[in-house]
Amino acid sequence: MADVILVLNAGSSSIKFSAFHADSDNLAFLLRGQIEGLYTAPRFSAENAHGADVGSKTWEGGAEFGHAGAITYLIEFLRDQRGDHKLVAVGHRVVHGGMQFSQAVVVNAGVIGALEKLTPLAPLHQPHNLRPIESLLQLRPDLPQVACFDTAFHRGQPEVAQAFALPASISGLGVRRYGFHGLSYEYIASVLAQFDQKAASGRTIVAHLGNGSSMCAMVDGKSVASTMGFTAVDGLPMGTRCGNLDPGVILYLMDELGMDTRAIEDLIYKQSGLLGVSGISSDMRALLGSDDARARFAVELYTYRLGRELGSLAAAAGGIDSLVFTAGIGEHAPSIRERVCRDAAWLGVELDPAANEAGGPRISTPGSKVSVWVIPTNEELMIARQTSEAAGAACSTMNFQGASPS
Repeated sequence: MADVILVLNAGSSSIKFSAFHADSDNLAFLLRGQIEGLYTAPRFSAENAHGADVGSKTWEGGAEFGHAGAITYLIEFLRDQRGDHKLVAVGHRVVHGGMQFSQAVVVNAGVIGALEKLTPLAPLHQPHNLRPIESLLQLRPDLPQVACFDTAFHRGQPEVAQAFALPASISGLGVRRYGFHGLSYEYIASVLAQFDQKAASGRTIVAHLGNGSSMCAMVDGKSVASTMGFTAVDGLPMGTRCGNLDPGVILYLMDELGMDTRAIEDLIYKQSGLLGVSGISSDMRALLGSDDARARFAVELYTYRLGRELGSLAAAAGGIDSLVFTAGIGEHAPSIRERVCRDAAWLGVELDPAANEAGGPRISTPGSKVSVWVIPTNEELMIARQTSEAAGAACSTMNFQGASPS
């Protein structure tokens, strides 16, 4: 009987999942899908490794169908699908591990309690990440669960890179730069040597560009600085998040516009970024295809901020040997990559236009002082790896260069 590791990524109204088959050689992708529209109009879909539909379902009157119902249905679906496979562990993406968790950890009541205390640091993510864990503890208490953290990869940064210039009485409460998208950056670090050994052991800046965007400077495969800070709203402009913002703006909004905490939270997380600037869309594809001046300015602002942060991270790393683009925009928007590389010519970046249009993997010229790459990320596989290792599953000693989802 073959082992299966399930990976869950839960949001406020959806649960995305992937399943990996763990044999004697690798972690092989089996299927993926999602249950979305929780608490409103739930709908389920799944596809196998070949992209074929292997399941779909909708529920009427789904106001009471939330995370617990979704987990129950998903476990039943997997039981029907996996045949002679055995579900041996479940890995969860958890946004915040605070200072306590610097690596993936097997979940127990104490861990859940510690993670719940971190909710004020990630109020829009942490509660939803924990709900499936709590549901599975009730449904399958025998099943090992592993929490894998978006912050853990950055915990090894120098203390000076994590500190704010605040009184110790405030910093001591955990107010510091944490950084996020760590699962994506850790995956890129794990495969970088397959593309460029110098990049893997040198000074590399990775741009994780999607609806949530950030950048990370790595030296010898380890994080030394990142654009996101105390929360995942900091740093670059994103789909609906504002990115870096003078704290004085928040005071202005409170004093002059009478906005309360929740209104400001909604503004900086859901109404700003590409959507707020353009007034059109949070989707980069829509903005790139638009002739509207507001759309063009939103794209210009996005790439301008990328260029500024690239220079800042190069300074933090003591230079730059390589630049990597990943995630939805990074992997699929050649015009964004072209603008960033053009603006980074002063760092020694020389773009190969044809290679860029083709999607790489190398998109810099042979003579470029800085090599530039497009490398697809695979956070799900990274979670599966960490889950296998932390849970001590049968595949814990295998070669983890497993196949990525197609």
